Amino acid sequence: MSTPRIVEANFIKSAQSIADSLPEDMSEVVFLGRSNVGKSSTLNGLTQRKNLAKSSATPGKTQLINFFETRYLYNEESYPVRFVDLPGFGYAKVSKSLKEVWQKNLVEFIQHRVSIRLFIHLRDARHPHAKIDDDVEAYISEFIRPDQKYLTVFTKIDKLNQKERSKLKREFPESITISNLKKNGHSRVHQNILQTIFGVEYNSNSKQEDA
Repeated sequence: MSTPRIVEANFIKSAQSIADSLPEDMSEVVFLGRSNVGKSSTLNGLTQRKNLAKSSATPGKTQLINFFETRYLYNEESYPVRFVDLPGFGYAKVSKSLKEVWQKNLVEFIQHRVSIRLFIHLRDARHPHAKIDDDVEAYISEFIRPDQKYLTVFTKIDKLNQKERSKLKREFPESITISNLKKNGHSRVHQNILQTIFGVEYNSNSKQEDA
């Protein structure tokens, strides 16, 4: 059985809010996480496009909702999906008024965007119990729809030793761990995306280990 892979990935547009976003005509995977968690690196790694998502040298500076249209190829079948990169949260050095607008726009988007099928919450494996991450997960669980799924993905797993990795997997058994540096763990993210949106099933032998 082949491994799912992305054969097309293109940036489409940026939006400030749900009002100027793309039409809700394609299933969407939303990537959210704290500033500096590695969202851009994850998007580039998953799509195998080195500069598809641009990371900012200044945390908190990327404040737009960015849309990317991608196409998977799996067992000779084509599966189109839209990736949505949300601004990083939890960075203090933004003006109060901007932060209020930013949060309002993001809240409105994640609550009311009908085309969202999967939330991928990126968390730093070195700080697995960060309160802001726990708060975001609790918040989204309040309104997530039955046709949506929430997936926790820990980045920077290569920064942990084996004992720390084992502890993380015990504490978060449903999560996926990845290393964008070593390009490990991406296949399980792809599998979750295709299972959630298209109902593509995998036998147990086809699943690869985490990073």
